[in-house]
Amino acid sequence: MRILLAANASYAPPRGGATRSNLIWLDQLARAGHQCRVIAGASREGAELPLHPSIAVSAVAEPAARVEALRRSVREFQPDWVLISSEDLGHALLREARHSAPGRVVYLAHTPQFFPFGRESWNPDRHAAESVAEAAGVVTIGRHMAEYVAAELGRAATVIHPPIYGAAPFPAYANFDSGLVVMFNPCAVKGISLFAAAARRLPHCRFGAVPGWGTTAEDRRTLDPLPNVSLLPNARQIDDILSQTRVLLMPSLWYEGYGLIVTEAMLRGIPVIASDSGGLREAKRGTGYVIPVRPIERYQPVFDELRMPRPVLPPNDVAPWVEALGELTRDRAAWERESAASRDAATAFVATLSAGDLEAWLLALQPVPEARGEAATIESLTPERRDLLLRRLRRRKVST
Repeated sequence: MRILLAANASYAPPRGGATRSNLIWLDQLARAGHQCRVIAGASREGAELPLHPSIAVSAVAEPAARVEALRRSVREFQPDWVLISSEDLGHALLREARHSAPGRVVYLAHTPQFFPFGRESWNPDRHAAESVAEAAGVVTIGRHMAEYVAAELGRAATVIHPPIYGAAPFPAYANFDSGLVVMFNPCAVKGISLFAAAARRLPHCRFGAVPGWGTTAEDRRTLDPLPNVSLLPNARQIDDILSQTRVLLMPSLWYEGYGLIVTEAMLRGIPVIASDSGGLREAKRGTGYVIPVRPIERYQPVFDELRMPRPVLPPNDVAPWVEALGELTRDRAAWERESAASRDAATAFVATLSAGDLEAWLLALQPVPEARGEAATIESLTPERRDLLLRRLRRRKVST
């Protein structure tokens, strides 16, 4: 197969769980002998991800030039499948893929705020939503997000979790006595307000923050005056950071698609305190320390320096976070119980994953017949589209 992936985020290096997931998928496909190319946004600061040398990553700064690069790549590369990641807020790549590669578009639904549909969408677009609904396939990395796509779009999605975690056995970091309370990507939507407030309330506890795709200069100014908070550099390997981690803090205030770093930490026996936002509860796999929050419900019509809309932050009480951190940093028995439960739950989940799941699914997937100008029959539809058609027919029957 020839696979072309397009997104607006930086892929050289990747920044965030969505981009890392996509590149891991492509790395597996390349190692299996398939030809893979990437059209992505401009390079920025971040951790490099070793990739198969055959994968060509084109980093294009200008959005219009990125769309043209996608059009040219489809024409020259003739991909079997064009994967459009949801990191495409203006939906221009999605529209171009539908035009240039009709019937061969697969939508990778990672971040609900970037979808062209749904209650969490920052930029709803009816025509772009139709492109997702009519794509050859829609992929999510968790059950919760698949249910969201079904509820908000009426389209079945396939759950394929990326083989991002590596192979067992995973190191166990016993950092109860010396590690840091770590947060990745400290920014408004990820809950930097709760992280900073907890650091102020626990001055004798050491915290570490790893800047990410959402971290602004203002966020850095929030953390700089705190003497017990260290800014950690992006590391080439996630274990370079997790090996220093005592507790992972995930106080997200926006609707999370999943939360890959939660599973990565739990695999290493690191307790995770997370909000109950979106797919984070699924990522926690029934372990403890899931704290309800009042989520972000609206955004201001202004953008920060990273072109992200400014959220209107609802009031949230830091006391439950301070209490949970106090327990896990002072009570060795509580830390060890949560560490063992986290490691067991994450290990059991990762044991169910297969590195070849996306490859097998793409090999079995068929282009959308209507897009090639052919007459569509029930037999020619993919199972996902057949199920969607039947649901729509039942809905129409009920309404009449």
